[in-house]
Amino acid sequence: MINNFKHIIGNNLINIRGWKTNRKIIVIESDDWGAIRMPNLDTRNKLTSTYPALYNSETYDKVDNLANTDDLTALFDVLVKFKDFKGNHPVITANTIVANPDFEKIKSSGFTEYHYEIFTETFSKYTTHNRTFDVWKQGIDKGVFKPQFHGREHLNVQLWLNALKENSQGIRNSFEMGTWNAKLNNGERLDVALNYNNEQQLQFVLNSIREGYQIFKEIFGYKSKSFIAPSYTWCDSIEKELSHLGVKYIQGGFVQIAPKYLIEKGSKRIRRHYNGEVNKLGQIYLMRNAHFEPSLYPNLDSVNRCLDYIKRVFWWNKPAIISSHRLNYIGNIEPENRKNTLEKLENLLSKIVEKYPDVEFMSSDQLGDLISVDKSI
Repeated sequence: MINNFKHIIGNNLINIRGWKTNRKIIVIESDDWGAIRMPNLDTRNKLTSTYPALYNSETYDKVDNLANTDDLTALFDVLVKFKDFKGNHPVITANTIVANPDFEKIKSSGFTEYHYEIFTETFSKYTTHNRTFDVWKQGIDKGVFKPQFHGREHLNVQLWLNALKENSQGIRNSFEMGTWNAKLNNGERLDVALNYNNEQQLQFVLNSIREGYQIFKEIFGYKSKSFIAPSYTWCDSIEKELSHLGVKYIQGGFVQIAPKYLIEKGSKRIRRHYNGEVNKLGQIYLMRNAHFEPSLYPNLDSVNRCLDYIKRVFWWNKPAIISSHRLNYIGNIEPENRKNTLEKLENLLSKIVEKYPDVEFMSSDQLGDLISVDKSI
């Protein structure tokens, strides 16, 4: 009871400041599209049982995988059932990781060099994913899937490569099975891609952003106007690099987490932002204020909890920006995971359009464009 009360108070507090609108806007932001995680059921069972401390075996490493054609088609089939009063379908802002480790080349280098492959090349190595990118294009054409930039990898390359060189427990075995661990033996997370421990590592991070952004443009034929940092960890130097590239909007969670190097130099670990806040480079922050994460919180009533978020957000005259990660929609490891989420998503969307007949569905970049022309921010 007390924790729930604190949660409600906190959710109201984050919506007090920032850009206001009387329009009932819904944005669904979904991270991790394009990134590898757990290759298959057999690999998952072997690794999570052998190295339980190194994996998120109850969430991401339990079900998360490259979405295949069945995953995408089923998701799109639900989204196209609904329209707002302007005729727009709900749209998934598909925050995309554009590259994955090239395991063969890394091994050939004796684990001394990092090599990557574009995520569309990764699809070709999975027998169940041959036509996957064609389905991405179909979703884009239907207006229900809008890729935005999430990074080159969702992996801290420098930490991982060093652990491979040292042949750390579990790291090499995971590598041989075509994946990477969620954590190192000391508990440090490998999915915090933009974390760094010194200035040299920062330069590696900035270069990965430059290369990743260029890959994004070549794949999709447009610049990504928005960006979301893996694991919500980034710094001012990263924002400056993104600004040079053309990123106008910074997606985020409730807080921004500082890289380890800056924390050790005395910076605060977290920084709070609000929707419509403008940084010194003119970039606008888009902060998530609602959640629909059935796979992360299976014991919660995801539908009604999300509706409660939306109700509070609209009461404060704010757009509802819903976090809903890719893992919720993946069924090629556990089919029930996808089935369960899509049933709940259909229920959620049905209730939204019924309760808010004037609802408007937007992608993150569309919301950013709307806020950017409002001179009141």
